[in-house]
Amino acid sequence: MDIVLYALTALLYGGLAVAGWRSHRHAGSRPMLGSVSPLPATAAPAADTRSGFAGAAASGMSSSGRALLFVALLAHGVLLHTTIFPQNAMVFGFAFALSAMFWLGAGIYWIESFFFPLDGLRLLVLPLACVASLLPLAFNGVRVLPYSAAPMFKLHFLIANIAYGLFAIAALHAVLMLLVERRLHAMRGGIGERHVAAAGNGWLSSWLDTLPPLLTLEKLLFRLIGAGFVLLTLTLVSGILFSEQLVDRALNLDHKTVFAILSWVMFGALLTARKISGWRGRAALRWVLASFVALLLAYVGSRFVFEVLLHRAVV
Repeated sequence: MDIVLYALTALLYGGLAVAGWRSHRHAGSRPMLGSVSPLPATAAPAADTRSGFAGAAASGMSSSGRALLFVALLAHGVLLHTTIFPQNAMVFGFAFALSAMFWLGAGIYWIESFFFPLDGLRLLVLPLACVASLLPLAFNGVRVLPYSAAPMFKLHFLIANIAYGLFAIAALHAVLMLLVERRLHAMRGGIGERHVAAAGNGWLSSWLDTLPPLLTLEKLLFRLIGAGFVLLTLTLVSGILFSEQLVDRALNLDHKTVFAILSWVMFGALLTARKISGWRGRAALRWVLASFVALLLAYVGSRFVFEVLLHRAVV
């Protein structure tokens, strides 16, 4: 049964990703007005304000595509439940963590797609979700027995994975925003740079044209980070409480805890700087990605080192 769910999940994610990329490559190969006469530098802010909403409206996810993605999410969710919780036990590892992270990320995108045209994000999320869903086939994880049924652990596990999913989709938002900002800076540069930007009006430009304005993406990004930060805070608190119940020690400063606290501090500093000074731009986006890398190292990275490199089953 599991292999059927693996195949169905990967087929749906992969099929939707391939169909999306093919349609955008096809759209990018058509002649565009921008390739005939590049916008003057003074027109670039107007392009920033619109950020291709017309193209986005035309290429938004269809109702049939959204329905297929919902089926993929259902299949992936059932797959995660049956493989992580087999017969009242628990099996988990870095591959399962990545699979759950991108399942939640794809689910968050699916919800977002009802309110914003985010085709550019879909073309990043679905290939990653497809690959992540298959990783547990190669890396089987470790069996967790002693406390998998404890209510505090289940709560901690659920909150942590939702936080990971929110931060994963926020990191992909940041990647897209960096690409859009780079394109806009090229358009605002010298005459030669504008010709280069105009000549690049292919599938990549058509992909970026499907995104909402940068200000909208920025609002979405910080909403995701704000929600993720709240859940990450609850993850740390529930982890401390669970640790007290399990080993009678409130905080164990191992590599996982250190990186989790580091990522919490980094995301908290980002939100504080945003609130106080309105921090934005490429520096803020790079800080988002650095904070997400720290979060990955907190669990997924450490699990990968122990399970794959050191061949140690550490829970």
